[in-house]
Amino acid sequence: MKMKPPLSGLVLALALATMALPAGAEPPAAKLVADKSQIVFVTKQMGVPVEGSFKKFDAQVAFDPKKPEGGSVALQIDTASAGFGVPMSDAELPRQPWFDAAHFPQASFQSSAIKALGDGRFEMAGKLTIKGTSKYVTVPVSIAPAPGGNYAVASGSLTIQRLDYKVGDGEWTDTSVVGNEVQVRFRFTLAGLGPL
Repeated sequence: MKMKPPLSGLVLALALATMALPAGAEPPAAKLVADKSQIVFVTKQMGVPVEGSFKKFDAQVAFDPKKPEGGSVALQIDTASAGFGVPMSDAELPRQPWFDAAHFPQASFQSSAIKALGDGRFEMAGKLTIKGTSKYVTVPVSIAPAPGGNYAVASGSLTIQRLDYKVGDGEWTDTSVVGNEVQVRFRFTLAGLGPL
């Protein structure tokens, strides 16, 4: 989806500021608007899809959509904030067999390369770390202006195998009870992202 210029004075000012940056300067920083953002995960329990979410997370985004190669994205997720909205399950998720939030309070993603695919689509490669285990993943991301023009929305999804990160140890390694495949979907609202 292409942005229709100019969406707002703020975006125009950011574009002008970006043009004025000296060569080799850091890309402009965008701010995550947490109350307009979400991270959802979907797994299967006894073959039935169930959806949960993380309630607390933060991100540092230094990214110029016109020159994505020089950008970076760092995401931190509070593992104790994971929940399905069911009290019994929500009490279990922070415990040792699952996220072990006492020893691993944060999961994280740190980009190592960002590539433009055109039409507001990007590919972000980087390191995903959960419970002290890191794996390199590639995440497709779409960025579009939010209605009103003051924000941009970055959305995407990836599928991981929970056992690769030791989420669900011991008796919970039985994937007939809780599936190994987990789809993670995100929608981040960003303030101050440069024009697409």
